[in-house]
Amino acid sequence: MPTQVHVVANQKGGVGKTTLAMNLAAVTYDVLVNPEPLLRATAEAVGDPDSPVMVASTDPQASSVWWSRRVEREGGLPFDFTQIEDPADLRKLRKLGKSHIFVDTPGSLEDERILVAALDECDDVLVPMLPEPLAYDPSARTIQQVIGPRGIPFRVVVNGWDPRDGVSDLQQTAQYIRKMGWPMCNSVVRRYKVHTRASANGLVVTQYPKNRVAMEAREDFFRLALELGYGGAGSSVASQPHDAVLSAEV
Repeated sequence: MPTQVHVVANQKGGVGKTTLAMNLAAVTYDVLVNPEPLLRATAEAVGDPDSPVMVASTDPQASSVWWSRRVEREGGLPFDFTQIEDPADLRKLRKLGKSHIFVDTPGSLEDERILVAALDECDDVLVPMLPEPLAYDPSARTIQQVIGPRGIPFRVVVNGWDPRDGVSDLQQTAQYIRKMGWPMCNSVVRRYKVHTRASANGLVVTQYPKNRVAMEAREDFFRLALELGYGGAGSSVASQPHDAVLSAEV
């Protein structure tokens, strides 16, 4: 199958772009490959350069680079990984023979050149948005000024919702997204301590301990990947109709 390049983008920092890119890559690998445990352990022990899935980091802060190295040391990275410093190198991604490449992008207006280069090479965009009012304007700016003019299929996913806070912020954020006319994922990625500790512990979501909380945390990413059509018979973002967002008022 031709390579699908998925960009995770929002010019607001701290919305969970790296967590989404790394964990969506992990579950996509799990669905596409799903080797027997012994074979998986052998592959992950040295990383898997032949994996059909890759994460490409364009973030100068290199959060995913640090995370991937921690995973390699603690037990193995189940997908291929590369750090891209020259935006021109993004054009080479489709020549690598991967099925899915997830591109982690910077969370800063100063690095818009890198984001634009990634968007020029992608099939679709996932825009993570925190369920809080401070996330509204940066998300709108990213969609209306950067993603929208290029006509790239995209979806907004509410990320980092803490169920202990109640549903008010979640509902208000969903209402805002609908008001803006943006395609929104049905799946919501909840906030769990296991997610926030995963990078330090050298784990991706498919490597979490087998307990109730970890299973629920993992389920969010499997549901999201299934909804987006990554690695399975879902309805991909690129196949979804998308409305123009330039006319929406912030």
